[in-house]
Amino acid sequence: MKSKNSLQLTLAILKPHVIKNPFVLDQIRKIIINNDFKIVRSHRTIITPAEASLFYEDHRKKFFYNRLVTFMCSGPSDIHILARDNVISKWRELMGPTKVYEAQYTHPETIRGKYGLSDTRNATHGSDSPESVKREIKIFFPNFNVKEWYDNEEMYFNSEKIHFDPELFLHIIDVNCKKETD
Repeated sequence: MKSKNSLQLTLAILKPHVIKNPFVLDQIRKIIINNDFKIVRSHRTIITPAEASLFYEDHRKKFFYNRLVTFMCSGPSDIHILARDNVISKWRELMGPTKVYEAQYTHPETIRGKYGLSDTRNATHGSDSPESVKREIKIFFPNFNVKEWYDNEEMYFNSEKIHFDPELFLHIIDVNCKKETD
């Protein structure tokens, strides 16, 4: 069952230097919650070189590729599937420009403007299109099926029949609501 005004999904990554700084991690998590993002799936992992290479495949020939892959594998990252209306553009707006120097001067209130350290250590990643969302989710959540989520879970997230677990940093379908609709 798909809702009339479906939520959109995006992949968000909080990069290794963010995870190493509990204050910054907490601030970015507050931004996510305060902007009505729903955390559909979440896990903390050290990204493998194979995952990073696949993820940054489009950048393989660029001068910063090795530095980026090395950094992304340097420690744990929090990887989230976020949902809300216009989630791709909203998350990218909150992140700010990719280049931290630009973000600090033109968008200082964005995540990258506040917490980015360099163009590689720019705090966060967000998918740039629905096609990227599907490709990126498959890399980090290989068992997540986008179509099945829309068919079986999206309606609960869209109608707020969920609750937030701050320990897991995850929204969970309210089992009582699920029983009512079964």
